[in-house]
Amino acid sequence: MKKLLLCFCFLTLIHCRKNESQSFDAANLVDVVEEDKMMSAKPQNAEIPPPPPPREEEPLHAVADNSDSDQNHPVNTQTVSKKIIKNGDMKIQVGDVQKAREQINTILKSNKAYLQKEEFHNTDIDENLDLTIRVPHQNFDALINSFSNGIGSVLSKNISSDDVTEEYTDVSIKLANKKIYLEKYREMLKSAKTTKDMLEIQENIRALEDEIDVSEGRLRFIDDRVNYSTLNLSLYKEKVRSSATSRIGFGSRFGDSLTKGWNSFVSFLLGIISLWPFFLLIPVVVFLWRKWRNRRKK
Repeated sequence: MKKLLLCFCFLTLIHCRKNESQSFDAANLVDVVEEDKMMSAKPQNAEIPPPPPPREEEPLHAVADNSDSDQNHPVNTQTVSKKIIKNGDMKIQVGDVQKAREQINTILKSNKAYLQKEEFHNTDIDENLDLTIRVPHQNFDALINSFSNGIGSVLSKNISSDDVTEEYTDVSIKLANKKIYLEKYREMLKSAKTTKDMLEIQENIRALEDEIDVSEGRLRFIDDRVNYSTLNLSLYKEKVRSSATSRIGFGSRFGDSLTKGWNSFVSFLLGIISLWPFFLLIPVVVFLWRKWRNRRKK
C-alpha cells in the first residue's frame, strides 16, 4: 500500500512540473508573437531616430571649446569678405550751375545713387554748389567717369580706398565672444543666492550690453560705408566782371576805395611809429653837430 502511494505522488509531481513548463513556454511564445507583430507593423526601411539636439545652441560663427582650460577664452572662427571703403573728392568748373545740376540728377538715377547733402554759395566772384553723394560701391567708378565726361572741366579729383577688413574681423570676433560671456552671466544670475552676487552680475551684464551695442553700431557703420561709397562733388562757376554785367556799382567801389586808402594811411602811420628808436637819436645827433660847429668857429 505504501509503495502504491509513493508511485502515485511521484506521478502527480511529474505531471505538475510538466504543466508549469508548458505554461511557461506558452507565455514565452505569446511574448515572442506579440514582439514579432510589433516589428512587422514598423516600416521595413525605418531608421533609428537621431539623438535629441543639445539644449543650448552655439552662437553663430562661434566655436567654444568644452575643455576646462579654454572655458574662459571663447574661440571664434569667422570668414569675413573683403571690406573696402571708397571715397572721392571732385571739383568741376561748369558754364551753368543749374544746367549741370539737372545733368547730375540724371546721372544719379542711372547709377542708383542719392544726394545726402547740398550747399549753394553765390558771391560777386563765383558760384559754388557742393554736393555729398552716396552711391553703391559697384557703381562708384561709373559715377566718377560720368561726371568726368560731359559736365564740365575737372579742376581736381582725389579718389581713395581704405581696407577695413582687419578692423571688421576684430570687432566681429570680440562681439561674438561678448555675447557668449553675456549668456553665461545671465545663467549665473539665475543661480545667484546673495544680493551682493546679484548686483555684481547685473553690473557685468550692463557693461557687456553697452559694449555689445557699441560694437554692433561700429559694424553697421562700416557696412554702410562699404556698401555705399561717398563722393564730395563741387561745381564751380567763375563770374566774368565787366562794366555792363558787373553787380559792383560806383558806390560800392567808392566805399572800397575809401576803406583801402584809410588802411594804407594806418599802415604808413604804424610804420613811422615803429621807427621811434631812430627818432630818439635825432636830438643827440643835432646836439653833437652844434657842439662841433661851435668849436670849429672858435
